[in-house]
Amino acid sequence: MPTRSAVRLLIADDDPDTLAAYVLFFDAQGYQTCALADGAQASAEYSAWHPDAVALDVQMPGRDGRAVAREIRYLQFRPAPLLAAVTALTSPVEKAKSLSAGFNHHFAKPADLPVILAAIAARIGPGGTHRQ
Repeated sequence: MPTRSAVRLLIADDDPDTLAAYVLFFDAQGYQTCALADGAQASAEYSAWHPDAVALDVQMPGRDGRAVAREIRYLQFRPAPLLAAVTALTSPVEKAKSLSAGFNHHFAKPADLPVILAAIAARIGPGGTHRQ
C-alpha cells in the first residue's frame, strides 16, 4: 500500500495487459499509481492530480501521448513532472519527436521497467522530492 509520501505516477496505455503490468510493478516499488486507458483521461487526471511522473504510450486512440505531453508542458505546473514516452515507435526520428513534444525520456516497448524506474528515481526522490 502506498504511503502518503509515495511518488505519484500517472500511467496511460491503451493495452490493458501492459497497463496492468506497469501498475503491478510500480505499486510493488511503493509508487502511488493512477492508470488510464487513453490520452484524454490522462490530460484531465494530470490537471487534477499533479503527479510527480507520467508514463505515456505514444500511440493511443483519441489523444496520443505526444499531445498529452505538450499539454502538460504548456500548463507549466511546478515542480515539472518527469515525462516518459513508452512506445513501440523505436526509430531515431520517433525518439526526436517525443523529446520535441516535451518528454524527458523515450523508452521502447517492450518496456524495461527497472530502467524506467531508475530514470524516475534519478529525478524524483522519495516523497516526490524533485532533483535537478
